[in-house]
Amino acid sequence: MKKLLELISDEMMNAFEAAGYKREAGRVTVSNRPDLCEYQCNGAMALAKEAKCAPIKIAGEVVEKLSDSNVFESVEAVMPGFINLNLKGDFLADYVKEMSKADKFGMEMPKKQTIIVDYGGPNIAKALHVGHLRPAIIGESIKRILRFVGHEVIGDVHMGDWGTPMGLVMTEIEERNPGLVYFDESYTGEYPKEAPFTVRDLEEIYPTASKKSKEDPEYKARALELTLKLQSGVPGIRALWDHIIYLSVNDMKQIYKRLNVDFDLWNGESTVQYLIPDMVKDMKDEGYAYESDGALVVDVKEDTDTKEVPPCIILKSDGASLYNTTDLATIKERVMKYDPDQMIYITDKRQDLYFMQVFRCAKKTKLVGDGVKLSHIGFGTMNGKDGKPFKTRDGGVMRLEMLIDDIQNKMYEKISENKDMDEKEAKRTAEIVGLSALLYGDLSNQAVKDYIFDMDRFISFEGNTGPYILYTIVRIKSILDKYKASGGKIEACDIGKVRNASEKDLMKALTGFSQMIESASEELAPHRICAYIYDLANALNSFYHETKILTEEDENAKSEYIALIALTQKVLETCIDLLGFEAPERM
Repeated sequence: MKKLLELISDEMMNAFEAAGYKREAGRVTVSNRPDLCEYQCNGAMALAKEAKCAPIKIAGEVVEKLSDSNVFESVEAVMPGFINLNLKGDFLADYVKEMSKADKFGMEMPKKQTIIVDYGGPNIAKALHVGHLRPAIIGESIKRILRFVGHEVIGDVHMGDWGTPMGLVMTEIEERNPGLVYFDESYTGEYPKEAPFTVRDLEEIYPTASKKSKEDPEYKARALELTLKLQSGVPGIRALWDHIIYLSVNDMKQIYKRLNVDFDLWNGESTVQYLIPDMVKDMKDEGYAYESDGALVVDVKEDTDTKEVPPCIILKSDGASLYNTTDLATIKERVMKYDPDQMIYITDKRQDLYFMQVFRCAKKTKLVGDGVKLSHIGFGTMNGKDGKPFKTRDGGVMRLEMLIDDIQNKMYEKISENKDMDEKEAKRTAEIVGLSALLYGDLSNQAVKDYIFDMDRFISFEGNTGPYILYTIVRIKSILDKYKASGGKIEACDIGKVRNASEKDLMKALTGFSQMIESASEELAPHRICAYIYDLANALNSFYHETKILTEEDENAKSEYIALIALTQKVLETCIDLLGFEAPERM
């Protein structure tokens, strides 16, 4: 199904062609002056010099060709050469009717691709904190958007589970309990099934170990030794590592589940260690990698660079691998296993240069072919009202689950004001609406930009917020429930003619769905969805306030209104699912 703007543009292009001008000049855009018209065409302005003719004359000639148009209710040439356009209600209603019956609201499907989305990026043995919110929910939304448009999408959490931090954690465990069998290399029995620590212990152990390693060289040396034993496969150390992984991953899964974030792969740096020796050897043998100050590097600078791009380090001077190494090996494995068309990485925007180096290295060393697209989405910082990175009241980094609790508790206070709800329903509703506040508050911002986390604004039922969107959906549900209770059958209703201005505005808002989804998927931009549903919710609420729906005496008109708001509900619910949340039955 063609997008509405394409159909309107086709009509204008035919008119330009009929008037003897270039067809492409007939492209139409949404009006930047909605008080004057709904759509506009500025093609006459661009043609004036070439045609050696005043743009207003060109516009007038084109307008004459549209005198019997089935698309436009009014077409007007205005100085100095703009063409103002308003759609016929029947044309618009027919389009929305077709949209309501089409799969995915008439969206045109792109060529199917296999895409890997690398997001989340937590480190094992560390608590998830507010800094993990953005990569999780931006990545989840992008994954959902790409799946919706028809791509095969694989989400990978890509954990940090193999480097020195693991050695630090194990050193502190040994420090506290040196008698554990994991550290006895002469032990030949089975290792305990239960870990000798909890996930909360781990979250306290890591910062303690990190601090000690900076103050005590001997402690740091022991950590490096245990890291080497882990990577060399010493059985006891591997068994201890297994406990750490199991506890950490299960804790992460519970928190990610509260955010409606789900990964297909729970891989980490450790997953690709088997590929690194041969990968490094190939880079050397092919002449890509060379030694520089003892380290093994690959040059990735290009002639067009306007600033210095350092080499990509493959191995440190002591022969140890780095994040670069494991990221390159991960790319290699993904190509081997999934043959992807694209890989998308979602991390802090401060890693832009790092990913430029890794991507260039992957291309230069032929880990990926020229047809594989490598993309980095760098996101900005979530800041407090003081404009600084979000912190707890005592200045610490807030745990992610505490942030989720806080916003849901605040929402529960508001929801509890509805005396018709029992406590169980109020709590469940608060979870749903609170999540919408958190996710929409973040995703409505362009990913690359920093933003202010303002809980009071995010949980408001008014303005550009998640709860406002949900309140609109709940309003529609209530109307439809009352219609069904009165004996009406929604499935028998169909969209009909335009009866008032607010109804026409609602229909126009609905027609933007395909264009919005195309932009959101091509730009990897969830904020496009937020902007669309905010405008759509506003259009619905204006229609609701200005139109008698359930009290309409004309049954035919009533059923057409019902069909229109039912379609609006479906579109809104589709969009919020792409953002990662749902709507409650009532609020």
